[in-house]
Amino acid sequence: MTIARLDLLNGPCPSTPKFVNTTLDFNNFDYQPTDQNLTLFYDCPSEVSGLDGAKNFSCGLDNTANYFVNESFTGIDELFEKCHRHIRVPVLGSTALINESLGLQKVLNQGFDVDYHNSWAITCLGCEDSGGTCGFNSSSHPFVCLCRDGDRQPLFCSKHTRTKNIKLIVGLAGLGLGVLLTCITICWLRRKRSITSIQFFMKKTKNELDLEAFIRNYGPLALTRYKFSDIKKFTNSFKVKLGQGGYGAVYKGELLNGHLVAVKVLNASKGNGDEFINEVASISRTSHVNIVALLGFCLEGQKRALIYEFMPNGSLEKFIHSGNIETTIPLLGLEKLFQIAIGIARGLEYLHRGCNTRILHFDIKPHNILLDEDFLPKISDFGLAKLSPRNESNISMAVARGTIGYIAPEVFNRNFGGVSHKSDVYSYGMMILEMVGGRKNIDVGISNTSEIYFPHWIYKRLEQHNDLGFPDNMTIEENAMVRKMILVGLWCIQTNPFDRPSMSKVIEMLEGNIEALQIPPKPFLSSPPRSLGEESSTTC
Repeated sequence: MTIARLDLLNGPCPSTPKFVNTTLDFNNFDYQPTDQNLTLFYDCPSEVSGLDGAKNFSCGLDNTANYFVNESFTGIDELFEKCHRHIRVPVLGSTALINESLGLQKVLNQGFDVDYHNSWAITCLGCEDSGGTCGFNSSSHPFVCLCRDGDRQPLFCSKHTRTKNIKLIVGLAGLGLGVLLTCITICWLRRKRSITSIQFFMKKTKNELDLEAFIRNYGPLALTRYKFSDIKKFTNSFKVKLGQGGYGAVYKGELLNGHLVAVKVLNASKGNGDEFINEVASISRTSHVNIVALLGFCLEGQKRALIYEFMPNGSLEKFIHSGNIETTIPLLGLEKLFQIAIGIARGLEYLHRGCNTRILHFDIKPHNILLDEDFLPKISDFGLAKLSPRNESNISMAVARGTIGYIAPEVFNRNFGGVSHKSDVYSYGMMILEMVGGRKNIDVGISNTSEIYFPHWIYKRLEQHNDLGFPDNMTIEENAMVRKMILVGLWCIQTNPFDRPSMSKVIEMLEGNIEALQIPPKPFLSSPPRSLGEESSTTC
């Protein structure tokens, strides 16, 4: 069927309480492949008026600009950053911004296509096998099992209901018919065993059903769903392995259109699909030049894979962990290294402030920063991410998560403060100290009492104005870049989360005047024990 938003039928400018994205009851409906998202931006500043491809519309207010674009619009990041409000509305892909003769209102009024589906096939089998009839109740639970005695059960008719039926049959047949009673008892036992088998099957597949329900609720329209046979085909049976992580391996692939991709195949034995859910839930909400793009996914029972844009220069880790400053900096060049630090900061600022829901990454480290052909950095691997309302400062967390050497103190010990977006700031600070120092902040070969040694060393040298060991031929501008990265890194790793700057402030510090930066207080540096909980992505 085709449906449209009622609040947009008379104009593309809803009242303030209704600036919300289109939502569906995914228990009953799915989007059609012919649908695509149209994004409407409201109350935009005048400086974005020159964006090619952005169509403007009026809400009858002076001194405001409003635009609508489709998901492939290249300047959508600027609109997300500068416009005060936006909503996403599905429309028919054949009409959205393609037919110039159709105005915005006609496109909205034409609506979009949906399919009605029944996701209760297994549950229905269990209901019928227990002697009931499958039903639907829209006012309470979407599925009900209608039993013969008039009862309505959530899944299947109870043992009590079946017993009453058996007693009725026995009463009608007569207590003296022992043979008939024996037959009824045998049938009852077989039926009970059949229901037990169905319950076991339902329990066994509950995780798969939960993942499917999640995809229906949160899967974005722009993502393509692939079969596992397709994954094997465009990775050439997983011939080229790009890397290995705690939750699976990454392989190089090529789509039918020749587009290169990176395919992350998740381990079936790891968790209950949390990695898969975290990746799709968080990264599908993003659209930023410094965030890696998720192009598609595969979900076939225990077989799960995520398809990302291919980053030809791999991870930042291989460029900065040479163990020697004099050989690390020439690999990228100090100017490029500095721009990479700023790009990562912009990506994190977007996750913390640019989305309707704040996204906390919890695993910022060089290994999870990918570089494209122009060495533009992109944040990847959202397997440990958590979503948080933007108006909530702290979040709850059952166990610590992250990688040893980058985890903020409050993540593994609440005595240091609450867990918040400032925990990502700490990880970022540790990472840029590694970038400028050319070696890891933590050495697994030394004792726990002095694990994080490089920040201590560099702070002492900075405080005493001693030589930091950088090349002698650096220019004044390069020296300023190095000092900025060091000072910003030390501010970011302050023990008290409140003393750390926000990512917006970090960008301001990196792009501002070096003379405005002060040496921060010396942080009490520490890291969690090596036996940190299950959610750590690595322990070394």
